[in-house]
Amino acid sequence: MQGFLTEEQIKILREAHYSCRLRKSADRIKAILLLNDGFSYAQVAKILMLDSITIRRYEKQFESVGVYGLIECRYLGSHGTLTKMQEMGLITHLRNHTYHTVKEIVIYAQKHYRKSYSIEGMTHLLHRIGFVYKKTKQVPGKVHLGKQEEFKKKYELLKQSKKKNDRIYFVDATHPQHNNMPFYGWIYKGETKTIKANTGRRRLNLNGALNLEDMAITVLSEKTIDTEAMKRLVIEIERKQTKGKIHLLTDNASYNHSYQLQNFLKNHKRVHITYFPAYSPNLNIIERLWKFFHTKHRDKYFEKFKEFEKEVLYFFKHIHRYDAELKTLLTDSL
Repeated sequence: MQGFLTEEQIKILREAHYSCRLRKSADRIKAILLLNDGFSYAQVAKILMLDSITIRRYEKQFESVGVYGLIECRYLGSHGTLTKMQEMGLITHLRNHTYHTVKEIVIYAQKHYRKSYSIEGMTHLLHRIGFVYKKTKQVPGKVHLGKQEEFKKKYELLKQSKKKNDRIYFVDATHPQHNNMPFYGWIYKGETKTIKANTGRRRLNLNGALNLEDMAITVLSEKTIDTEAMKRLVIEIERKQTKGKIHLLTDNASYNHSYQLQNFLKNHKRVHITYFPAYSPNLNIIERLWKFFHTKHRDKYFEKFKEFEKEVLYFFKHIHRYDAELKTLLTDSL
């Protein structure tokens, strides 16, 4: 009977065994896996310190209920598993209501379907029907989703209508701090990992523009981010892009709306500004670049601020070293 399990079934059983806390349940899984590997009933019984009759009973149970039945039946009360229709109902409910703990979902299943699950049993069920445990994604509380959708449509029209030499730039500023910041990492239990820290709190003010079509990145270091900084960024982009219109997508910072900047742009006819909806940093793709940069530099120590600034500007000047990583990160999806 060797090799009766598929690779997928083996994977499911191994994952179930890894998270199993009940000895009897773990023995049941190990018995089936060992039989699949070609061990005899007597050999499996000896390995697990059981008897051959018990091993044969586990095998019959597997033949009767299959992999998922073998995993789930040991966790359930007398009411049995959810039906397929109930599973679909649970999926719909969980996609619209986020629970913090498995216990809350166990209570929901008991209340609405009269089915009793243990914490472990429900965890396996959730994985099987496509759920994972992860953080929610934070968005600004004042975000207007309707206006964001309108902007996305406007952006798609801009891409479709622009001419060959026209380019679209995502514009924003970031302010990397000279001092190192603690971060999470896998550290051996009982040990403490230290990072050097500076005494000051100086920071850089970087103003940047990202053109996805050519994967071109322009970054200028400024004393402060204001109207004059925006003018310098525009001039630098014009220097690099000699033909076609320049479409800047930027936020609603006061300097981006200033009279001085609007007056300046009257003499720079190729440049056009489009503003993101308020509280919508999630739409600005250059934010992903800033996050990528901070990830790469979070554990580096520079004693002098000038050394820090030099290294940061070198990073962006030679950003193409990271093309493979950025290709999947800086995708054209708002």
